[in-house]
Amino acid sequence: AHTVITSSALNKANSSQEVFFEVDLPKTAFITNFSMEIEGQTYTGEVKEKEKAKKQYQKAVSTGQTAGLVRASGRKMEKFTVSVNIAANSNVTFILTHEELLQRKLGQYEIMTRVKPKQLVQHFEIVADIYEPQGIDFLEAYGTFISNELLPWWRKQSAHISFCPTLDQQRKCLGCEGTLIDGDFFIKYDVNRAETIGDIQIVNGYFVHFFAPSDLPRVPKNVVFVIDRSGSMRGIKMKQTKDAMLAILNDLAEDDYFGIVLFDSSISTWKESLTKATKENVSEAQQFIQGITDLGATNINDAVMKAVDMIMKGKRDKKVPERSVSMVILMTDGMPNSGESSVPHIQENVLLAMGGNMTLFCLGFGDDVDYSFLDVMSRQNKGLARRIYEGSDATVQLQGFYEEVASPLLSEVDLRYPDNLVNSLTTSHYKQLFNGSEIVVAGRLTDYSLDNFLVEVFAHGFEEDFIVKGQASAQEWDILYPEQEYIFGDYTERLWAYLTIQELLSKRSEKGNATAQALEMSLQYSFVTPLTSMVVTKPETDEEPEGPLIADKLTEGINAWTHSRISPTNFGESPFIQMDGDPHFMIELPEQEDALCFNIDDRPGTIFNLVRDQLAGILVNGQTIGDKKVAPDGKVNTYFGRFGIIHQGLGVRLEVTTHDITVSQDGKQAKLFCMDLQVTKDRSLTVTLRDSVRFVVILHKVWKQHPYHQDYLGFYTLDSHLLSPSVHGLLGQFYHGVQFEVKDMRPGEVPEKPDATMLVKGQELTVTRGWQRDFRWDVKNGENIPCWFIHSNGNGLIDGNHTDYIMSGLFKTV
Repeated sequence: AHTVITSSALNKANSSQEVFFEVDLPKTAFITNFSMEIEGQTYTGEVKEKEKAKKQYQKAVSTGQTAGLVRASGRKMEKFTVSVNIAANSNVTFILTHEELLQRKLGQYEIMTRVKPKQLVQHFEIVADIYEPQGIDFLEAYGTFISNELLPWWRKQSAHISFCPTLDQQRKCLGCEGTLIDGDFFIKYDVNRAETIGDIQIVNGYFVHFFAPSDLPRVPKNVVFVIDRSGSMRGIKMKQTKDAMLAILNDLAEDDYFGIVLFDSSISTWKESLTKATKENVSEAQQFIQGITDLGATNINDAVMKAVDMIMKGKRDKKVPERSVSMVILMTDGMPNSGESSVPHIQENVLLAMGGNMTLFCLGFGDDVDYSFLDVMSRQNKGLARRIYEGSDATVQLQGFYEEVASPLLSEVDLRYPDNLVNSLTTSHYKQLFNGSEIVVAGRLTDYSLDNFLVEVFAHGFEEDFIVKGQASAQEWDILYPEQEYIFGDYTERLWAYLTIQELLSKRSEKGNATAQALEMSLQYSFVTPLTSMVVTKPETDEEPEGPLIADKLTEGINAWTHSRISPTNFGESPFIQMDGDPHFMIELPEQEDALCFNIDDRPGTIFNLVRDQLAGILVNGQTIGDKKVAPDGKVNTYFGRFGIIHQGLGVRLEVTTHDITVSQDGKQAKLFCMDLQVTKDRSLTVTLRDSVRFVVILHKVWKQHPYHQDYLGFYTLDSHLLSPSVHGLLGQFYHGVQFEVKDMRPGEVPEKPDATMLVKGQELTVTRGWQRDFRWDVKNGENIPCWFIHSNGNGLIDGNHTDYIMSGLFKTV
């Protein structure tokens, strides 16, 4: 799917105004182009390696030049946001292009466009053209915001859908200014599937093979449901899980075998072995599900191990059918914090136990779950992870996912192509093929003049092996679609690149050069991926700069505290200093293209001096808080929960907590209570001290009924170079940089985290390569930043000992 979104805005006022362009994109889409036209000038985006793009953006912003930055995130729908100041009686046109591979689910492809203009639109239009050489089997188009069904015009091998409501048709009522256009526009369709071998399309030396055979009998499955019942699942999440499981159990076929494992800090089962899905057994299992109660911590490792043991025992005892498909479906909302809590160790244990004999599917509830952990573990075991978003439809999301994997048709599917004619092949072996889904393989041909080549598919079916062979030949697109050459000239090559990049990204932790290859291809094909960003800068002119333009694909909403759009920036080559988490300190050093990090471990309630600049009259202290109670593993986690900020020149004191903000000046005090932040997205407060530094405080919300954790704060410094050379403190001492050298890199305790020797401040320290979370760009999930970790509370890196920075009060200097 190749999508172009165009939006034009006219400022009719006699003064300049800020104009916003906002659109939600599917997370599987890669942005490939973004440009703006402002009064005859064109601003065009360029895809660069992420760090280079960030530097170009920072340089442009530091000189007052109009600039924007587009980066990728990991949400189901990503928000792309641009704001620009438009002069009086002027206009702007935004053009955004993205590409994605449509995934066939439950027998259909779906294109969803989120439509929320928030106002009446003079010329509103959605136009879609669908080209399918196999012919379209069925098609429907509708919007959640309109009651009447659309009637698209379509023909056998293509479809044209157009939705163009007038201003009056958009109005909520006669004479109203409010708009009905507020929701999602869907196009759903499928293609004819006459060929058993599937559809193979060859264009300009690249091929893509779509394989989705029909009319095959389903293969029985052995499935174990592993359900999190820890304390964090209390309330609506547990109710929705129960409701979904009751419906899912009803959908089991009588020749399926199933099991149920419940876990918190301990493990329990419905029955010790797999059980045939007879009506009586299903009914008994449903009664068991209704009796689930939530309590305790989260022992994911032992729960999955138990599920694997049940399946392996069923196979050894020959209790399950010989030709059957085995899978584990894990449902959780938390991090492993009981039993084995090391994420790499859990992933290693699961991979070893499953041994390629079964598939793991992971369903992660809400935004607090460690989704990357589940995603990697699923992919390692030939499955996939899916985030279940909290809301009224979570039960439907759970059922919908199960429906996708409920009916296996083939197992161990192997798609084969002539070795001497094909190279650079994407994944061509799949553990399973489910009813209504599709396998997509792409590759590059060594012989561009090739007219046809042999394709073979081997798999295990219900009663016998599935073997098909066929010849594929190049399509004559110019005959089939004579006026669409601009679309189809290189689409197979771009689809091959799209799939290859996604596979390389998924193998970054396993394959040494995967990251470099993914970056090279992302740049070659101009895809905005996790390794690249698109930087937009103003064209060179003699005109005065208009002010900063922020183009950011990762913002998720409006700043909850300040009601202003978050636009984090960094100026020049000064270090970027932050403190967040338990508590983690990180110093990013642009000049050395690296970062340093360390943790501070002390008792809850300790007050530390973070920044102290006597010349500027600025003081920042932070007080730690602990968990509500000690976790079963005995670890005491501490976080910052309170900051005190002083500007002596202005006579201002600012106290920021997780609950409220108190401002004091000249004996007068005002208290600002935070809104109910559970329904908001971004939570950030920017504190600007006149003609000086800016601090950003981020509020991290934790589920109110979490048995251990509570809300905490993160602290970030912008334009730290504006402070005086005498600035000090746990953070302040690094504002003007730190010189270091790393040598003698060697294996560490964890393979992916090597040790090294660091020369810093005249000392030699043993440091470890690791990662810390940076929440500037994504408040909920954060971004992993590589850094050199200094052990023992930063000893050797910080001046003195961490206890030297303990203060007697939130606004004290001693």
